[in-house]
Amino acid sequence: MRFVVFGAGAIGGVVGARLHQAGHPVVLIARGAHLEAIRSEGLILETPVERVVLSLPAAGDPAGVDWQDDDVVLLATKSQDTSGALAALRDAAGAQVPVVCVQNGVENERVALRLMDSVYGATVMLPAAHLEPGVVQAYGTKLTGMIDMGRYPEGLDDRAREMAGALAESSFTSRPVPDIMRLKHAKLLLNLGNVVEALCGPGEGSDELTELARAEGRAALQAAQIDFVADEVTDVQDRWKRMGVQEIGGRPRVGSSTSQSLARGTGTIETDYLNGEIVLQGRLHGVPTPVNEALCVIAARVVRDDTGPDGLGSIPVSDVLAAAA
Repeated sequence: MRFVVFGAGAIGGVVGARLHQAGHPVVLIARGAHLEAIRSEGLILETPVERVVLSLPAAGDPAGVDWQDDDVVLLATKSQDTSGALAALRDAAGAQVPVVCVQNGVENERVALRLMDSVYGATVMLPAAHLEPGVVQAYGTKLTGMIDMGRYPEGLDDRAREMAGALAESSFTSRPVPDIMRLKHAKLLLNLGNVVEALCGPGEGSDELTELARAEGRAALQAAQIDFVADEVTDVQDRWKRMGVQEIGGRPRVGSSTSQSLARGTGTIETDYLNGEIVLQGRLHGVPTPVNEALCVIAARVVRDDTGPDGLGSIPVSDVLAAAA
């Protein structure tokens, strides 16, 4: 089995690097300055205990990959890029190549199944960062991360077990899970705080705002009769302890993927597919979600204004609450 990592940023880059180090064939798909750096200097993996340069084949799009019968795609793009990525993938590799959505949110699998024959979901718990071209960072010292996976919409097969086994050999814990979307909805609730951290920064007020967003999320998912209870996902402190998360070079992780997108000035963030999923379920099932809606609107404005790193943590919690009211 060869792993084609489509989207070699923080998550995809670290997963690809660890699989490569464990001896599994890996091809990266990246873009822009990141792709150029990987091709010219190699992929640099930084952790609290090491800094290694890895020579990995990399392409700029699926058309640049020499596709093989045993390939599996680990889709690690942001959710807002999923549709375009999958269309390019189908054109280049065909609908038969299996796709694993190694992504936040719960919409990617549904989008993938429109285009591809075999789709898998993966719940990713991996403290990682990607802030400069050619460099990815993993903050775990005992364990790189935890990635459970299963078929979408449900079930298991030999391929899921083989992929979980490969990850388990590569500094991850990984379980084949028959109801993977239950875990992914649990992770979705956690990710509702990503945009709060990015917009408002840390603090008691942000914690309270995050809990309001999650309370709306629980109510909306319950109304939709979607199962989201998964203690193994929601116990963040225990998970961080098991991974042995530490600083890299005296610097803590910048923050969530949303904060990293704003810091890099990518021009897009995935809030509409995280908090926006709660807004969608609320509208479908008659549950008010004003906090999550306000977060989506304000996040879109911040991205449009292109505030870059200066915009991180610059929005008062009171402004979000006023918009929600």
